[in-house]
Amino acid sequence: MTTLPASAQQLPKTLAELRASGWKSRSVKEEVRENFLRMLRDRVELFPGIVGYDDTVIPEINIALLAGHDMLFLGEKGQAKSRLMRLLVGFLDEYLPYLDDPAIPFHDDPYRPITSAGKRLVADRNETEIPIAWWPRAQRYAERLAPGTKFADIIGEIDPAKLAGGTSMSTEEALHFGLIPRLHRGIFAMNELPELDELVQVGMFNILEERDVQIRGYPIKFDIDVMLLFSANPATYNRSGKVIPQLKDRIGAMIQTHYPRERDLGIRVFEQESAIDLGGEWPVLVPYFMKEILEEITIAARKSTFIDQQSGVSTRFSIANYKTLVASTRQRGVLLGEKPAVPRISDMGHLYASGLGKLELDMMGSHQMTERQVLDNVIAEAIASVFAEYVEKHGLDQIAKVFAEGVKIEVGDAVPSSSYENIVADVPAIWEKAFEVNASQNPAIRASCIEFVLAGLYATERISRIQMHGRTIYDTRGFR
Repeated sequence: MTTLPASAQQLPKTLAELRASGWKSRSVKEEVRENFLRMLRDRVELFPGIVGYDDTVIPEINIALLAGHDMLFLGEKGQAKSRLMRLLVGFLDEYLPYLDDPAIPFHDDPYRPITSAGKRLVADRNETEIPIAWWPRAQRYAERLAPGTKFADIIGEIDPAKLAGGTSMSTEEALHFGLIPRLHRGIFAMNELPELDELVQVGMFNILEERDVQIRGYPIKFDIDVMLLFSANPATYNRSGKVIPQLKDRIGAMIQTHYPRERDLGIRVFEQESAIDLGGEWPVLVPYFMKEILEEITIAARKSTFIDQQSGVSTRFSIANYKTLVASTRQRGVLLGEKPAVPRISDMGHLYASGLGKLELDMMGSHQMTERQVLDNVIAEAIASVFAEYVEKHGLDQIAKVFAEGVKIEVGDAVPSSSYENIVADVPAIWEKAFEVNASQNPAIRASCIEFVLAGLYATERISRIQMHGRTIYDTRGFR
């Protein structure tokens, strides 16, 4: 029996008590629908932590829940498909009663048992003697990754040990049940559906069509009550032969996900998901233009002809890069005693570690370019794009004049912020307007702004740059 918290100790413990409490049996989809409608009426946040889907994905999920559909979440990697599926658990009851008997293989409905053991228990004993236990909401969800999944894993198999003990092969007692029967009255999710073996797909189709389980052709049927969820990448789901047509046809709703459609939304996502504490003993202050560049790197990667767009560029790319940027900045703060430490363009030299493993090159488009060269290309494109926006919006002529005399400037993630003082002795007033930070009072912020301008001038091919041994030297003598 599941151990319940003190708040749930007064729940009915026998079938008689359960019947007296007025509890009513519902299918899992009825339960989800009714709880969803109540939460919708009460203006409860339905999908906490989901950003950028309010007008696109979430309305489609809401309709599917009301329609009682099984769902397929179709989208590229890093589009919150798994998170959305897991959040549907929030529409289940906090606890669900079931017949508490070790002979019953899964959580049988006290009013409508589907197993032979459950039916015998209800028929042979007085309701005051039939024990009831309670299944917590969180345990009523399970998911599986399709590659390597076998029929026995999610449907079931004949148990040789039970046969050896004399159990007849034609009875349900001879079966070892997989995940889906054990999720009877719950939610089961299958990730990467197109990678699921065809035989298992047939088993899933049978559950969607008939809501029953048949193992090795034996006439043992269970009226399984389960909500089924699937996820898939469009590149594989739409490929002929990867998903059997009968299974596609039985999935009630296809929910198409997408990447953040605005840069600001992408920034909100990686800030939320990284969950970094920027305070503490060694605080970090991240100017907004640095966040814009970081997200623009991801946006540029999603458009790059050098990167396999069928695979996609996950939001985890932005999250990992943001963590790396903050970590590099904090390390400088500790080593140089800067509080707060402020990220610079030179800190992005460490993005190889967090970024390369998340990009898949297009073998046709990348030609002879290495992964590092592709990432360098994407970073340069992102810097140029954001810099051009700042130039168009704010001008920056006053700042540009600072570099017009022609000098060599060395920058780097290990260079103290005070070393930038002689580059810009008098801070132009436009610093404050363009970067929305107090550059005149904070040398660390000024250093970050200077590197952004230099990197922007280089990315727009207005000055030259030399990189070697972890150092970057900008030569502004060719500045126009």
